[in-house]
Amino acid sequence: MKTITIEGQLRTGTGKKATRQLRSQGLVPGVIYGGTQEIAFAAPVLAFKSIVYTPDFQLADIKVDGKSYKCILKDLQFDKVTDQLSHVDFLELVQDKAVIATIPIKFTGASQGVKDGGRLITKVKALKVKTLPQHLKENIEVDITNLQLNGNIRVEDVKESNYEILNSPRIPIASVVMTRQLKQEEAAAAPAAGAKAPAAAAAKAPAAKK
Repeated sequence: MKTITIEGQLRTGTGKKATRQLRSQGLVPGVIYGGTQEIAFAAPVLAFKSIVYTPDFQLADIKVDGKSYKCILKDLQFDKVTDQLSHVDFLELVQDKAVIATIPIKFTGASQGVKDGGRLITKVKALKVKTLPQHLKENIEVDITNLQLNGNIRVEDVKESNYEILNSPRIPIASVVMTRQLKQEEAAAAPAAGAKAPAAAAAKAPAAKK
């Protein structure tokens, strides 16, 4: 799995004045929690770019005061006015201690329903899971090969070893719907089929006696 390295520095002050000063220097305050102790640190805003502005699930190797912390991103805060990154929370990964993470879904295969003229709709892009750190990975693969027209794949259909999926099991994550063109073709075919039936019946009817 891809790991981003972030070089940071310990924070001594945690009040509003101290955080404002950090931000004025181009630094973003952050916290690492989940380990033996909580670590307050700060790092240049560009150091977070690769892990914040991406849909990918990645690990972060945060180096602070000569120590290294293997983490996952947990929470972000942005300034309401400038929309700039203002705070970052990380969860330290501890061996044999389960974590909750949001893992992106990767759809594989070619849906049969799409081959039949339907359109694939993806409704959930990631799943919330509980697992041990050693089982974390970049994505959860979901095969849609057998997904039929007007069919759904739900959370409960995803079987992933070592993962406890926390989303509601009945939520659809992908479906194949009929396109407008396909609906029009079916609507046009229905009256044509209905028109053939009376004609066929008339052909079989006995001729009227004179």
